Amino acid sequence: MSCAIGIDFGTTNSSLARVGAGGRVHLAEFPTVTGITDAYRSLLYLEQLRDRNRAVVKSWTGPEGIEAYLASEVKGRLIQSLKSFLASRGFAATDVFGKKRTLEELISKILLDLREHAEKQFQIRIRTAVAGRPVRFVGADGEEDNAFAQSRLETAFRLAGFDSVQFELEPVAAAQYYESTLDHDELILIGDFGGGTSDFSLIHVGPSVRARGRTPKDLLGNAGVGLAGDAFDAKIIRHLVSPALGAGTEIRSLGKLLPVPTWVYAKLERWHHLSFLKAGDVMNMLRSVRAQALEPDKIDALLHLIQEDLGYQLHRAVQRLKCDLSASDTARFTFSDGFVALDATVARRSFESWISEELQQIEACVDSLLRSAGVPARAVDRVFLTGGTSFVPAVRRIFDARFGAEKIRSGNEFTSVARGLALRAASLG
Repeated sequence: MSCAIGIDFGTTNSSLARVGAGGRVHLAEFPTVTGITDAYRSLLYLEQLRDRNRAVVKSWTGPEGIEAYLASEVKGRLIQSLKSFLASRGFAATDVFGKKRTLEELISKILLDLREHAEKQFQIRIRTAVAGRPVRFVGADGEEDNAFAQSRLETAFRLAGFDSVQFELEPVAAAQYYESTLDHDELILIGDFGGGTSDFSLIHVGPSVRARGRTPKDLLGNAGVGLAGDAFDAKIIRHLVSPALGAGTEIRSLGKLLPVPTWVYAKLERWHHLSFLKAGDVMNMLRSVRAQALEPDKIDALLHLIQEDLGYQLHRAVQRLKCDLSASDTARFTFSDGFVALDATVARRSFESWISEELQQIEACVDSLLRSAGVPARAVDRVFLTGGTSFVPAVRRIFDARFGAEKIRSGNEFTSVARGLALRAASLG
């Protein structure tokens, strides 16, 4: 039985696809409390339990991890966005209940769960796959860092029981999926917006390319920038959440007024770092800050957010606001857990002003790709946008302005990369 597997391990969501008989693409599906989903949350939840008077660390991933985390009265460690650390040489391991766990080991738990779910659904043995990788990993300063990040990801796949894994650029995979829908040739620009990266490719696609076989000359250029949805989230947290948790306030120390340490709020903006703030030395420092704070209630709220590991709930509130602002000119931001309560009305134009720097970087990346490839915008036949951030109106306008709204296409925004990776796996035989 055919076993052409594509795996899109994403910063926020992951998906797995298989090409079966007749070339049809099937997505792995995962049960949740609200139904079935093909978008698997890329997270890991760990909790220390007692078993016959000895401590045992139990782990859950994906939708099951979310459910275990929400059901737990005493929160363990919720770890998210692990992909964004792959290029970081400073993050080799983290302490989990007194034991060091490498980044590759943590990621492998997610990949193993993905593989086992898919094996059960498809009734096949999965040991090989084509996996996606961004043009530029988050934090990578060059190809050496990209190669380092990819090698760590490959190690994680092997720890998860894969005998071999081949990598394909995520925007190229999205192009292969889009190509499967065409009955004519096109020069397209692919925009793949993930949680941590925005990647772009210029590539020739179509029936004649499929017939003769893709060659390196079909790919005119790639470009990427290490920001996307998470960077937009950070600005919402900076403007709406951090001030209510003490950012910008002061402490009184030795008769002087000093600002509350800002680095804590920089970590808070990268919501997947929240669990790392739970370290004992950080919590002790914050308790000391609270004792000297002019607005101690705000520091209490920050301590509560960290102690209860509420990063997932905070992220959901931010995601709801982004989604609502994509549909309306104004939206309401609410976050409450019984201790911390935030409520604000946000105008889309305010949000767009907060992310103006990120939008400029995306614009510059697209323009740089067109220049380096020697391709004028008018020569591009279609622009295919995929990934959650592609829904943000200000992002869409970047492409409308350069290529014309009539050229913009989208579809299966959260799974097109996995579909394309599976098609790529099938083409490799």
